[in-house]
Amino acid sequence: MDELERTEAYWKANLQLVAKLLVIWFVVSFLCGVVFVDELNHLRLGGYKLGFWFAQQGSIFTFVALVFYYARRMNELDRKFSGSEGVGNGSSDGNSKDSAGKN
Repeated sequence: MDELERTEAYWKANLQLVAKLLVIWFVVSFLCGVVFVDELNHLRLGGYKLGFWFAQQGSIFTFVALVFYYARRMNELDRKFSGSEGVGNGSSDGNSKDSAGKN
């Protein structure tokens, strides 16, 4: 696989991951917290109505979990496509040098 194909495959995988995570966040924050709130309020979580919980806490917890999941998956994609972080971005070990040979 040449550099261009590897870069295109990397960005395709990255965008697919972002799209999936945005759909999950939309479902949890908007659908569960706004659209289906009345149906979810028949259930309780920790003494609170589930629809209320999603609107107040669930979407935030989901967002934080998705951020950590995204970071982990991107590290896996970076290793898969380039052997280090970033495709075509050089080394991620902090030892990369600029054009003048300085850090």
